[in-house]
Amino acid sequence: MFRVIYQWQVPTENMTEFQATWQITTDEIHRSVDGALGSFMLQSTDQPDKVLTIAKWRSRKDWLNFWDNSNPEKMQRMRELAKRISVETFDEVEDRTR
Repeated sequence: MFRVIYQWQVPTENMTEFQATWQITTDEIHRSVDGALGSFMLQSTDQPDKVLTIAKWRSRKDWLNFWDNSNPEKMQRMRELAKRISVETFDEVEDRTR
């Protein structure tokens, strides 16, 4: 498996709409993009405007096919509501969450 961690700076006043948009976006990507396996969101307890969205992909190749020019249209509304700070990719070594 392959993981992608997106770091966002989300203004407090946009958080509710950002979360709702992320839910819709994640569901749409999962439904329509080959290899997309979903995502989860974390919000910093120390910096409430810092959000991580962590996507799971079947492979790096699947993600690269989606990522293409680094500004996928499906993520446009999220970028309007928040500033994307970084994107980091990781090979999943082991997942023991339940």
